[in-house]
Amino acid sequence: ATFVFGSPSLNVYTIVAFLGAGATAILVYFLGSLGRGGATPLNLTVAGAALTALISSITTAILIVSQRTLEEIRFWLAGSLAGGDINMFFQALPFVLIGLVMAFALGRQITTMSLGEDVAKGLGQKTAWVKIATAISVVLLAGSSVAIAGPIGFIGLVVPHIVRFYIKANYRWILPHCAVLGAILLLVADIGARVLLKPQELPVGVMTAFVGAPFFVYLAKSKVKK
Repeated sequence: ATFVFGSPSLNVYTIVAFLGAGATAILVYFLGSLGRGGATPLNLTVAGAALTALISSITTAILIVSQRTLEEIRFWLAGSLAGGDINMFFQALPFVLIGLVMAFALGRQITTMSLGEDVAKGLGQKTAWVKIATAISVVLLAGSSVAIAGPIGFIGLVVPHIVRFYIKANYRWILPHCAVLGAILLLVADIGARVLLKPQELPVGVMTAFVGAPFFVYLAKSKVKK
């Protein structure tokens, strides 16, 4: 958005964030569904990592070409809570609330879907609509988060697996626990980013990557062994 529109308004940032989140979700699902077994969690994770690498390469090329864009967004690109704009927060707040309500309301349906799509259909669930509603909720939440703080990675990868250690398959409880634990993990990472190289401050996305990258490798290896 900065490269194309210069220094756009908050409305433009918000719209571009949601468009990017929606397009990325569609591409990840499409690429993940091409793998063996269809859109499994592992296939979606690998597709997301591959697409992230591609988009990062494009972003790097843009930053090399445009020094102005680099100066404006270099700290935001690493993911940071520092210097956040309260107006951007209030701009995104309605979308966050809608996404949270949808996510929590879909807890029962997602629990049923986790038993398998055939089982869910046998229980009378309209799986296509559940997938669409879940995707909309994810796009709203992810787009809002990125618009406010930048791409803070690995929180969404690590936290659900931690929660699954003590809450097995009931997503009516998994989702709110993920929200609370994710906020706690982000807060701890932000504190670490502020004090590790004091008086300088690291982007919080760097701190979450230190934890998330090894966890991603462990997750991929454990899935392959199974």
